[in-house]
Amino acid sequence: MSAIARRASRSEFGRRALEEQADLSLFKERPSPRIIAGLVIIGFSYLIGWPAVALFAALSIILQEPLIAAIGGPAIYGFSHLVFWVGFYMTGAPYAYAFFRWAARKFLERHLPENELDHVRQGS
Repeated sequence: MSAIARRASRSEFGRRALEEQADLSLFKERPSPRIIAGLVIIGFSYLIGWPAVALFAALSIILQEPLIAAIGGPAIYGFSHLVFWVGFYMTGAPYAYAFFRWAARKFLERHLPENELDHVRQGS
């Protein structure tokens, strides 16, 4: 792990995460209506994912029409993925970016020796 940490600490992303002490303070702010709508859409995508596939399978059995499950199942599951990505887009990249910067900082702090951590934090 330390070899991976050394390599990551040489990247711009890893260096900045350590230098700027990346944290999760963005998550303490009140979310905007767009972000709330994005989260609702993501939640909706879970409702139309596997439950809808199960419903299509049950209908297929009840109506004895296998094409309902064979075509409808994958189609509704693919549609749920599209809905998820729309919600993810609306929620915004800043939240994902803040989380990954924090995770990178935690990883590097755990797996880099202290002298290398100091070296990276000083920007050398």
